[in-house]
Amino acid sequence: MTDARIPSRSITWVHIGDLHLDEADGWESRDRLVAIVHQIETRLRGSVDFVYLPGDNANHGTPEQYRVMTDALAALTVPWRIIPGDHDFEPGDLSAYDAAIPPENRPEHEVIADHRCIFLDIVSAGAGGPDFRLTMHDRNRIAEELARASAERQTPLVFMHAYPGDLAADGDAVAQSLLYGHVAFVDTGHTHYNELLNDGYVVYGATRSTGQIEEDRGRAGFAIVTVHDGVPSWRFRAVDAPWPHVQIVSPCDRRLVTRPADPLQVPRPGNVTVTARVDGAPDNIDVTLEHGSTATPMTRGADGLWRSEVSLNAGLHALRVNCEHRSDTIDVLVRGADAIPKRRLPVAPGQECHAVGAWPIAGIDGAQLGPNKNGGGW
Repeated sequence: MTDARIPSRSITWVHIGDLHLDEADGWESRDRLVAIVHQIETRLRGSVDFVYLPGDNANHGTPEQYRVMTDALAALTVPWRIIPGDHDFEPGDLSAYDAAIPPENRPEHEVIADHRCIFLDIVSAGAGGPDFRLTMHDRNRIAEELARASAERQTPLVFMHAYPGDLAADGDAVAQSLLYGHVAFVDTGHTHYNELLNDGYVVYGATRSTGQIEEDRGRAGFAIVTVHDGVPSWRFRAVDAPWPHVQIVSPCDRRLVTRPADPLQVPRPGNVTVTARVDGAPDNIDVTLEHGSTATPMTRGADGLWRSEVSLNAGLHALRVNCEHRSDTIDVLVRGADAIPKRRLPVAPGQECHAVGAWPIAGIDGAQLGPNKNGGGW
């Protein structure tokens, strides 16, 4: 259990998947973006740190497509951050992208709540299309930013358009640097489908695109990502899903464990503190923690998070947090200090072979329906 005298460190962002804004489809993804922005403003404002757009924002990288995007984002009071994708680079450079987007919305790095957020450009060093490469500037910057995070006791997070395994050069070296730099989460776009990877050391997430959707009958939505005391949690919610949103942020689901010796990820037997987000609900709502046949009330803290304790023996446990008709469930592995799980040497870090597979409660069907794998020919 976390010592109550030590303040927790938590960061949350909303991931709006690749927009692919295009007049050719009647600006379909613009309308979806407007609906998502409305939900963020009415349901999540004040409880998330920023909104993230992971590239492929303008389908052909034109000034008009960026104008439509920035007009839709103008209603956001939550800060937003953006990186380029291969479709943004379709004109052969990022001049239209740079002209349309203020520098404060496209930083190279930013420190938020003791988390060092590192934003990467993996397109402008390539030849166009999915020829993903890092410039030497960004290669050096990764090493520098990770060193600073270590020196300043910050948790590093990385934001890039695709997995390291998709890089045309140096993908293994980049993934190794993220691994040894103790990056807690790498957030990406590009796939068009929801997916999580865990290579045993780093968790990677990809969120369904906002335009050009094939999975789940074309339902648009967004992901809510939290890293709480180094524990990553990720949940996708469709725009038409009912509120409130419930998300357990600690302890760690077994699928996302990267530090098995850390009791915040693999708790020790005894009392374990369970922490959850509940967004878009009245202040006087009832929230309960369910373990087996026992339900325990949860208490909302000054940080807006809900907590309760549960006594757990060694083994695998299903924990469920309920709020009205909505809930979230995680599978928690509990081990004594003399029986923590073993971790192998890194194998194929940053590669999609480490996908956790279908995870319905998180919004992942595992079918990889998108043009980069099993999808149509956009």
